[in-house]
Amino acid sequence: MARWIDTHCHLDAPEFAPDAPAVRARAAHENVALCVIPAVEAPAFEGARALAHQLGDAYALGIHPMYVARAADDALAQLDAALARHAADPRLVAVGEIGLDYFVPELAAPGPLRARQERFYREQLKLARRHGLPVILHVRRSVDAILQGLRDIEVAGGIAHAFNGSRQQAELLLQRGFKLGFGGALTYERATRLRALAEALPAHAIVMETDAPDIPPQWLYAPAGQRAEGAASGRNEPGELPRIAAELARLRAVPLEAWAAQTTANACAALPRLAALLG
Repeated sequence: MARWIDTHCHLDAPEFAPDAPAVRARAAHENVALCVIPAVEAPAFEGARALAHQLGDAYALGIHPMYVARAADDALAQLDAALARHAADPRLVAVGEIGLDYFVPELAAPGPLRARQERFYREQLKLARRHGLPVILHVRRSVDAILQGLRDIEVAGGIAHAFNGSRQQAELLLQRGFKLGFGGALTYERATRLRALAEALPAHAIVMETDAPDIPPQWLYAPAGQRAEGAASGRNEPGELPRIAAELARLRAVPLEAWAAQTTANACAALPRLAALLG
């Protein structure tokens, strides 16, 4: 039986507050064996941990670049303390979601906020190295800067989440022990470059993710015309993962069961504590 790992799923997001257990049950029905819940800011650390324990999943602790602006001055110290406090927790599998975002204009523009997110990224790499954990990286339009940080501060690999860079950038991340996360974005036929990359990468390079509730697959997306008439895009959920993965398996011309086994093994290689949780 195919078993899947959703390596990036924000089950602690407000969108799931009313029904997270039901959402997780639907995913389990679709053979999603584990979800990784990455925290995005210090006030969310304990909630992400508690939810992972409640649902039988895994979690990561980190400060997302889009939350750096509102992070407290002692947020990095809070992260260090939380990583130490939960060091023996087998469900803590990474430091994340951390990284850089050069898509949001105010984060990309030269100035104090860009400098702040870059400092937070590098300091969190140091914390990951200190605590012996891999990292889950946010790399939106920032892969070159992400790679420079990894050259300066070596960590124990991890995942480049929602990867949408070049083949050369992909190879450089793979050389540093990273896997590349692919999700709903690859289901859009117009995403030709991303689909070609996902098809061409070596099988060991890829892990599957939803980024739920974000990055809905094509079948949940409401085009602009429909949204103008009041329609809303469907909420992305971890239960969509097998269908997303089936599209990638089709592109790569591999059997779905084999793709499930491959990507599950890849996830465990990227985040080694997952293996014990699979049982």
